[in-house]
This record gives sequence, structure tokens and C-alpha cells, in this order.
Amino acid sequence: MSDIADLLDTADATSVAQSIRSGAVSATEVVKAAIARCEALDPTLNALVDTCFEQALAAAAAVDPSLPFAGVPFLVKDLGQEVAGLRHTRGSRLFADAVADADSELVRRYRAAGFIILGTTNSPELGKNASTEPVLHGATRNPHNLDHSPGGSSGGAAAAVAAGMVPVAHASDGGGSIRIPAAACGLFGLKPSRGRVTSYPSPSLLAYPLGIDHVVTRSVRDSAAILDHTAGPMVGDPYQLGTPAQPWLASVGAPLDRLRIAFTTTLPTGDAAHEETAAATRQVADMVESMGHQVSEAAPNYPLESVSFVRRTMAGVPTALTVDRRLAELGRELQDDDLEPFSRAMYDRAAGITGTEVVDAMQQLETIAQTVGAFWGDHDLLVTPTMAQPVAPLGLLDTTNVSQMYEHIGGYAGFTSPFNLTGQPAVSVPWGTDGNGLPIGVQLVAAYGREDLLFAASAALEAAAPWPTRAVAIG
Repeated sequence: MSDIADLLDTADATSVAQSIRSGAVSATEVVKAAIARCEALDPTLNALVDTCFEQALAAAAAVDPSLPFAGVPFLVKDLGQEVAGLRHTRGSRLFADAVADADSELVRRYRAAGFIILGTTNSPELGKNASTEPVLHGATRNPHNLDHSPGGSSGGAAAAVAAGMVPVAHASDGGGSIRIPAAACGLFGLKPSRGRVTSYPSPSLLAYPLGIDHVVTRSVRDSAAILDHTAGPMVGDPYQLGTPAQPWLASVGAPLDRLRIAFTTTLPTGDAAHEETAAATRQVADMVESMGHQVSEAAPNYPLESVSFVRRTMAGVPTALTVDRRLAELGRELQDDDLEPFSRAMYDRAAGITGTEVVDAMQQLETIAQTVGAFWGDHDLLVTPTMAQPVAPLGLLDTTNVSQMYEHIGGYAGFTSPFNLTGQPAVSVPWGTDGNGLPIGVQLVAAYGREDLLFAASAALEAAAPWPTRAVAIG
């Protein structure tokens, strides 16, 4: 068992799968150990929402050892993707007793790759926060410092991976919700390009153009290999991308041509990033310049008024529709304790948005993508802090205090959310710690459809300055 404990403490999903395939350990042994980790650590971290441990053990005993991730323990975020038989609460009291009838397509693909699903992870209400502190389930704690946030909205996923409960977990990103938790917990997190991963059977034309699913991982190679097995549209998906010329895993360790790399430590609003996150960004810029790449300080032209209008409309209207459909299902009106104040404010504001404003927002979304995306005609990569501020203490991003949310949220999603509007792929790479010992993440952004370049550049950084992958000891 000590060997398995070391495996869960140090190995990425690829290594865990290789150990199972070689016969060094069995899938059942690994899953049992992961379940024991979940049971031991979750009372402290509060990362899990629902579990299916008995089903997981049965799946481990029957898994096909030839599958690429056969027997690797896995968790699914309790938002957007559904796991048959488990609650799908979306972090909201309005959905507290909702149970999934069937797996979503992406969950089916995880199972087809051999992953063993242990349960679901905590998320803020409806995903609308850069921290994971829903009233329904309570706050998830960052393993690096239990008084701090693991980020959001995939905070439960990131906390579970950082603590060694599982080596990898599903996450999703509608404004930074993969990259922010990855940065806060010292993990690697890719937000793929719009349309790269299907949301089926959930609609995506308006409900999901800003969000996209993938994973938080310990290594670059895990992220690439998992995308190889999960990317691709379903018939009828409104946003679709073609199959890449070669597997993304082939980009990991591939040689890089001389790149034109821009960096900035200034938010689109003109505000400067915190000195420690800015310093990490400059360190990455210096490192890639030492590798022979062309580096300059520059940033895209962000049409701020349009960005604000589109984000407000395309986040608010789908949220209101989700709430209204749930109320129709329940056969009742909205009650005061159904939604947290921040979600309620978003819902109420969306009620006044007209159909013409929705169409306007969709069209401005394209214009933003054109305006911002033009920057990549002259640059291959943009480097920024993932978060402008250090990891948030719990309670700072409090959805029961709407004015406080608006005061602080820009410091956490200001660098990430523009690329949900443009649909471009972006990653958060772990890059050291701040003066309080909390992780710092640096964001790399590429042109639409260029996940291959992000994997190659991230792997070069990973090789030049390896980040810690050992699970964080709790207590």
C-alpha cells in the first residue's frame, strides 16, 4: 500500500495508468487507495459533493487494461456534466435534489478512456464565482492554506488533485474557471478553444459559447493526452473544430520554432497586477527569451465597453433560462432562498434584457474575437498573470455580498475572461509561490485552435523549470 500511496502522492495520470498496465499495481488497489484518500481528506477540504465508491470499485475490477487511462481514479465537476445516478446540484439550493438520469457525452468519453469515476466536486452556485464557496455545500479549502480559496469555479476539482485524492479531475471554464483554480492550487490547466469539446446533451449555441470543459492536471502531458481522447463534436454542435493534424500529445516535447511572444502585467482595464504575480510573469518572459524567442511587452486592444456588455448579457441570460426551466420543472415561483444574492442579482438583471440585445451581444462577440484575435497576427503567444492578485482568502469573494463581489472579482478573472469571449485556448502554468507560500500561475494564450502551440510551449517551461507535483500534505 505504501507504493500506491507514493503513486497517488507523486504520479500524474499517465504514470498511474502505466503502473496499472505493467501489473505493478491493480486498478482495484489504486481505486481503493483513492477512495481512502477521499474519505480521509474531504472532511477538511470539502471538495466533494457526491460519491459513487461502490460503483467505482466494480468498474475498476472490470476495466479493460488496454484502455489508455485504465483504472485511473477521476472526479467530475458538479456543474454542466452529468454522472448517471449522482446529484447534479450546480452548487445551488434550487437544484439541491436534482439527480442525473444518464451520463453526459463527455463523461461517457472519460469512461471510454478507462477513467474510474469516484464522484463529483464542489462548485460555486451556477459557476458564477472565482472562488468555491456555495451556500448549499459550504466552502472548499485550498490544500496549500486552509484559510484560502482553491479558486473557482472548478475549486473542488483543483483542491482534490492538489491534495492527491485523484491525479486528475474534470473542470470547466466560462471566465477562468479552469485556469484560476489551477493557479491557486499549483496545477496545470488548459482552457481549450471554443467548440473543441462537446457539451452534449446540454445546448451550447447561447448557453455555452463562453464555457468549455477539460481537466486540471499535474503535468502537461496528461492534459494533452486526455484532450486527444475527449475532443470532438457531436452531430448538431453549433461550434465545431476539425481534427488536428497530429495528436496533441505529440506536441509535448516537440521542438519550437522561434516564437514572437508578447507579455503584459496590466489588466485590460489599465490596472496593474500585484507585484508578485507581475514578477512571475516577467520571469516567464525572461525565460522564454533566454530560449531564443522574440519577446516584447504588448497587449491586445480590448474594446472594454463591448466586452462588458457581451459578458453581462451572455452570462446573465443563459443563467436566467436555467433558473426558469428549473422552476417550471418544479411547478412553482422563485423563492427568496433559492438563489444566492449574486446569482439573484444576475437573474433579475437578465429579466430586462431584450431579444434584440441578445442578438447584438452575439454579433459583438464576433467583433471582439476579430479585434482581440488580430493581435495574434503579429504574435504567437501572449503571457500574462493568471490572476492579477494573490490567492484569495476565503470570504473575500462572497456571493452573499454583491457589492464586494463586484469590487474584487476583476482581480481574479480580469486576465482570463477575455479569452472566453474570443474563444481562444489559454493555459495556466504553475510558477512558484508568493510570500505567503501560496501558488502563482502564469497564463499563456494562443490563437484560436492552437492548443498544439500551448502544449509545446508549456512543456518547454515544464522541462526548464519543473513545478512541484507532490500532493500537498494536509494538517
